Amino acid sequence: MTANSTARIGIVTVSDRASAGVYEDISGKAIESTMHDYLVSPWQPVYRLIPDEPEQIETALKQLVDDEHCCLVVTTGGTGPAKRDVTPEATEAVCDRMMPGFGELMRTESLKYVPTAILSRQTAGLRGSSLIINLPGKPKAIRQCLDAVFPAVPYCIDLMDGPYLECDETVIQPFRPKK
Repeated sequence: MTANSTARIGIVTVSDRASAGVYEDISGKAIESTMHDYLVSPWQPVYRLIPDEPEQIETALKQLVDDEHCCLVVTTGGTGPAKRDVTPEATEAVCDRMMPGFGELMRTESLKYVPTAILSRQTAGLRGSSLIINLPGKPKAIRQCLDAVFPAVPYCIDLMDGPYLECDETVIQPFRPKK
């Protein structure tokens, strides 16, 4: 893709209560807001709000990658130890390869703020030429985790021949090796 291509970024909120309308989805909005803060290159959000159902999570991830052609899919919710928290399993089921460093770094970052970060099961993986990242459900934790891992995201997408994600370097500094 060229530098002028509009990147498509999937945003998936996994929540029984938000998907049932019990409360507003502020987590998905937090991801979108963070992406607006980070990115100066053109991008378009592709949004899904679904319950904590493995089949629905898998279907949403497949659609966003295979049909909607999102280079990046960021999920929120379903990463804890509760019985209905199944986002990591659904992600692993649809990915070709896993990227464990993302989860390791997100937990390390979160431990600076809460000791319960060790209960989180965030992960990341690759499906086709897309990166899927699982984030926790709280907006503050979403931003903390994205601030930690996003510097590697644009280069990861470069390596998969995705669109060139240009960032506002006063907000986030992506790492790309010097040529």
